Amino acid sequence: MDIIKQLKWRYATKKFDATRVIDDSKIQILKQAFNLTATSYGLQPVKLIILKNKIMQEQLVEFSMNQQQIKQASHVLIFCIETAIDKVFVENYFSRVETLRNTPKEVLLPFKEFLVDDFEKMEQSKIEDWATKQAYLTMGNLLTVCAIEGIDACPMEGFEPQKYDEFLQLADRGLKSVLVLPIGYRATDDLFSALKKVRKPIADAVIHF
Repeated sequence: MDIIKQLKWRYATKKFDATRVIDDSKIQILKQAFNLTATSYGLQPVKLIILKNKIMQEQLVEFSMNQQQIKQASHVLIFCIETAIDKVFVENYFSRVETLRNTPKEVLLPFKEFLVDDFEKMEQSKIEDWATKQAYLTMGNLLTVCAIEGIDACPMEGFEPQKYDEFLQLADRGLKSVLVLPIGYRATDDLFSALKKVRKPIADAVIHF
């Protein structure tokens, strides 16, 4: 697989072929890639909603600046942040570390206490800002994986998070939506698929020391 070739192939899809559906085996790859994405401290404050329901997708269009990709897509991925990053959340992470790596508690204790104290002192708005940055990391990773797997995608910030939250009752799950990624396969008449990418020359984008 030529990764650069696939990254040149991908683009923010403007029109999906609504008749084509992504195979479940590829959805499983995306789920694993999401779960394997690097996050700050390894805490994974992001959850992924995978929506495959044409009725719901169509209803969400009005909360998505009328972007038709939402209803055309095979699936819609909704990246959500967890709103309760507290002592229990941190302790659950260290419990997994202890179990999976067989790391002694006394080795983990100083770092665990540091994180618990750090998040307890942090304002909620800053916690959510930190978690949102992790959501961007996960979307970026999934965009690359989609390209490698030949899946089209359109990253979206242009939607009404509060409306999504209400529609999906995310508050009941302690979640807030922050990013949306419809995925599927490009329509043959999407003219944007044939356009050249507009990027700075690498010499203007990369600095060497």
